[in-house]
Amino acid sequence: MDETELSCIEGTVQAVIFQNPENGYTVLKLRSGDETVTCVGSLPGVAAGEGLRLYGAWTSHASYGQQFKAEHAERSLPEGSAAIYDYLASGAIRGIGVKLARLIVSEFGARSLEVIENAPEELAKIRGITLKKAQDMQERFRQQTGLRRLMEFLVDNGVKPIAAARLYRAYGDEAETVITENPYILADESFGMDFFAADGLARNLGFAPDCVERSCAGLVFELRHNQGNGHVFLPRDKLLAAACQLLEIEPEPAERGLEELDATGRTVTQRVAGVDAVYMRDMFEAEGEVARRIGLMVRTPVDDVPGLSVLVERAEYRCGITFAEKQRMAVEMAARGRVMVLTGGPGTGKTTTVRGILGLFDEMGIETVLTAPTGRAAKRLTELTGREAQTVHRLLGAGMPEAGENGREFEKCAADPLECGAVILDETSMVDLKLMAALLDAMPAACRLVMVGDADQLPSVGPGNVFGDIIRSRAVPVIALTDIFRQARQSSIVKNAHSINRGEMPSLKNTGGDFFFLKRTDPEDVVRTVTELISQRLPRNMGIPAVDIQVLSPSRKYGGGTRELNAAIQEALNPAAPGKKEKAVGNVTFRVGDRVMQTRNNYDIMWVRGAPAPSGGQEEPALRGEPGAGIYNGDVGYIEDMDPEAQVAYLRFEDRLVPYPFDQMTELELAYAVTVHKSQGSEYRAVILALPKCPPGLVTRGLLYTAVTRARELLVVAGGPDVFSAMVANDRRQRRYSGLRARLCGEVEA
Repeated sequence: MDETELSCIEGTVQAVIFQNPENGYTVLKLRSGDETVTCVGSLPGVAAGEGLRLYGAWTSHASYGQQFKAEHAERSLPEGSAAIYDYLASGAIRGIGVKLARLIVSEFGARSLEVIENAPEELAKIRGITLKKAQDMQERFRQQTGLRRLMEFLVDNGVKPIAAARLYRAYGDEAETVITENPYILADESFGMDFFAADGLARNLGFAPDCVERSCAGLVFELRHNQGNGHVFLPRDKLLAAACQLLEIEPEPAERGLEELDATGRTVTQRVAGVDAVYMRDMFEAEGEVARRIGLMVRTPVDDVPGLSVLVERAEYRCGITFAEKQRMAVEMAARGRVMVLTGGPGTGKTTTVRGILGLFDEMGIETVLTAPTGRAAKRLTELTGREAQTVHRLLGAGMPEAGENGREFEKCAADPLECGAVILDETSMVDLKLMAALLDAMPAACRLVMVGDADQLPSVGPGNVFGDIIRSRAVPVIALTDIFRQARQSSIVKNAHSINRGEMPSLKNTGGDFFFLKRTDPEDVVRTVTELISQRLPRNMGIPAVDIQVLSPSRKYGGGTRELNAAIQEALNPAAPGKKEKAVGNVTFRVGDRVMQTRNNYDIMWVRGAPAPSGGQEEPALRGEPGAGIYNGDVGYIEDMDPEAQVAYLRFEDRLVPYPFDQMTELELAYAVTVHKSQGSEYRAVILALPKCPPGLVTRGLLYTAVTRARELLVVAGGPDVFSAMVANDRRQRRYSGLRARLCGEVEA
């Protein structure tokens, strides 16, 4: 339908009732002549005071009456003092709220937007507005108008505008031109947009179905998508077949696309363990670096340690412990080599052994750093050893200014290595390939590495199976602790975890202790029970506050998954209330007080350590404390405050306060309930495991074992006994395409 067949209304936006930042869907009140009209449609970034000419049709809504459904819009900035005031007071320009809007319009009237855009020095004449602040307003206004044009371009071409902010930050005013020349750039992982959205735009712009740009993008999509499933590479034949099916093209254009990717260096094809493996370049380099460095450490001998047995005894005395046989073997092995693996299940003495190795390194005069993949795991390592432990990201200086040089993610690297003689890495099973490569790259040439973890837990969320590949290669010395110590044997959690790991069904009779099973077969009953447990029963009957309880579920979207659980738990623990600040982001409403999780690595977002959240409209620069940058996938924190005028939420991650722009809150999700995969590396005082029916691929022993071993004092399982027993019986492990084991074993063709 063209514009001549559509109805048209024109007016000024009086108020924005609702707006979804993911797709731009908006409900607003439009002042058109003497009438106020409810309008709906995709109008990304629209604000009160703007002028709109809408083309569409009148509809009747069962609950809301007559509405104008806009198919297309022509937008103009507000004109006249009243409209400009409404626009500025709505928060359309970050940093300008009601008070500043009133001051600016009182001073400049209908010229206000012109002054903001072109004459910040005039703006700075207003009391309370410094020149720096005026220039910030100017920059934000220009960005806002440029961003709005980009969003309109995307929406007009049927693309959700959710990535517009990232695109504009990357390309500025050239973003539209860049997208027009190659719309498949939208599918780059740094922009987080869907390949299919980019493909739809490309087809609208006339790109042929079998063009090389489309083939390349489809192949990259398949490789990146499968990285999300843990694969480091894909076999060439499987990759081409998947791309042909995805793109609905013949093999020839897919092969041309792969030739183009290999020729430009975006992908690398190599024969690995008898397979033609296709890697994205970064995965290829990471795998090669890990294999090279570990192989070098294995081959490089260390000097003999005189009086080693005496040093071990001193370490025992210093730690106040007596080593069991395998623990002593592990401590001595750490002294005799540059790299080793220490593995074992719960209660087998890994922590005692780590303390012994640390004590021995102290006796040998070796400076040791302790690190773990997550903040919770690092904090636990600190508590258990009495020594400071850091996350791997913090240890490597992720987000520091030097990290941005030459496209590096981390400050510490071979050119600026860590200052230590040994690294003890805990929870190694959840370290993915690229993070391990970065850690090894930053270690000095003579540095030792002790990798600690539970080989029976799930592999890392990210690509690779580093810990498992290293163990299976038999290229690195391994000590596996198997004996359960007396104190640990008293715990039902520990006993049941080992039973599960052996494929033995534990008793689900609730005879007291720290493990309870509540039979619930209906997903709605599971959600209801879990919500009652965390909000009422465990705090009241067990004295465990909700803040110390973590709900786990195998899946996100399946019935009784984390999405459904989070909505129910939020309503019970943190419901909407008058005066409570909240922000709607897509289908989720975040509120002050919510527990949230970061869902992607963001190396750029700034934080300060130990600062209180500002109040009363205080600006971000007023925050005081140790500065830093970077919040990472899996980090859990709380929303401490929100500033609607500045469009900023203040999040607390451990002792770090993060001013979090509203437009980046798509990187967050509620974390009252998280998937078992996301819980890796963490230990909680109490765990509630929701086990409704779930996808067959998640009904595995490894997932159940990982969930059970997250609980320290109490585990409550709510679900079906048949699901539990099916998970115990299923020892199937998903195969991950990874070449690390083959590289360590020399099974790679040059």
